[in-house]
Amino acid sequence: MQILLIQNEILNFFLILIGSAVFAKLFHFCLVNYIKGITDKTKSDLDDIILKIITKPLYGFIIFIGLWFAVKDLSFIKQYALWIDKIFFIGSILIITLIASKVLNVLISRFLKVQKKFEKTPKLISKVTNIIIYLAALLIVLQHYNVEVTPLVAGLGIGGLAIGLALQSTLSNFFAGVHLISDRPVSVGDFIELGSGASGFSGFVEDIGWRTTKIRTIANNIIIIPNSKLADSIITNVSYPEKEMGVIIQCGVAYDSDLEKVEKVTLEIANKIQQIVPGAVKDFEPTMKYHTFGDSNIQFSIILRVAQRTNKYTIVHHFIKALKSRYDQEGIEISWPVRKIVKG
Repeated sequence: MQILLIQNEILNFFLILIGSAVFAKLFHFCLVNYIKGITDKTKSDLDDIILKIITKPLYGFIIFIGLWFAVKDLSFIKQYALWIDKIFFIGSILIITLIASKVLNVLISRFLKVQKKFEKTPKLISKVTNIIIYLAALLIVLQHYNVEVTPLVAGLGIGGLAIGLALQSTLSNFFAGVHLISDRPVSVGDFIELGSGASGFSGFVEDIGWRTTKIRTIANNIIIIPNSKLADSIITNVSYPEKEMGVIIQCGVAYDSDLEKVEKVTLEIANKIQQIVPGAVKDFEPTMKYHTFGDSNIQFSIILRVAQRTNKYTIVHHFIKALKSRYDQEGIEISWPVRKIVKG
C-alpha cells in the first residue's frame, strides 16, 4: 500500500512538473507571438527591450514554481518541508530581484539618455543600482524569517567605519566617480584631452567605473586613470557642448603673392573639401584670415569644420594635398625659411 502511494506521488510529481513546463511553454509562446506583436506597433522600443529581458526569466520562474508544488506533494520529504519552503522562497526572491535589476537598469539607461544625453550608461550607475536592489532583497528575506535587522545594520555601520578608514583611496575614487557622473564634466563617449605637451593624452571616455575611468586613445589603446585624479584634473572636453568642432590649419604664401588671388583659390579648395570629405560638416562655410607677417611668408589661417574629433585628420590630409596641388597650378609659392647673412 505504501509503495503504491509513493508511486502515485512520484507520478503526480512528474505530472505537475510536465504541466508546469507545458504552461511555461504556452506562456512563452503568447509573449513571443502575441505580446511582442503589440509592442512592435508602439513608437518606443523600450517595451520591446523589457519584454526581451523578462521572457526567459519568467519562463524559468513558472517551471520553478511548478517544481515547488510538485516537491510539496511528496510525503517522504515532508519532514524537510520547512527547509524546502525556505529554499524556494529565497530562489523566488532571487529570480524576481534579477528581473527587477535588469528592468530598472534599462529604465535608468533610457532616462539618462533622454534627460541627461548619456549615449551609454556608466557602469558605476548600473553597479550601484544592482547593489541597492540586492540589498533590498536581502532585507526582505531577513525580515521574512524574523531576523532582527537593526543590530545587523548597527554592526555593519561600525564595521563599515573600520573598512572605510582602511579603504580611503578606494572610497575616494568611488565618490569621485559619483561626482563625475552627477556633475558631468565628462560623459561616456566624449572625446577629452588631459594635460599638455608630451605628458598629455587624449581619447574617448569608454566607461566610468566605481574606481577608474577608461579612456580609449586614437591609437586604440586603453588608458586607465583613477577617478579621483580625473576629477582633480583640468579637462578639455572636445565633445562639449557639441561634438562638432572647428579645424584650424595654418599656412603661408610668399611676399610677392597676389593676396586676393590666394584668398579666392584657398577658399575654393576649402569649400570643395568641406563638401566631399566624409565627416566634414556640409553646410559650414570655411573662412580664411591673414594674421602675421612671417620671416618668409605672409601667414594665414583656414577654418574648416568636422562632425567629430576623429574626422579632423582626414579633412586636414585631403585639404593640404588639394591646396598644394592647386597652388602649383596657379603659381602660388609657399616659401621656405631664408636667412640672409651680412658680412661685417
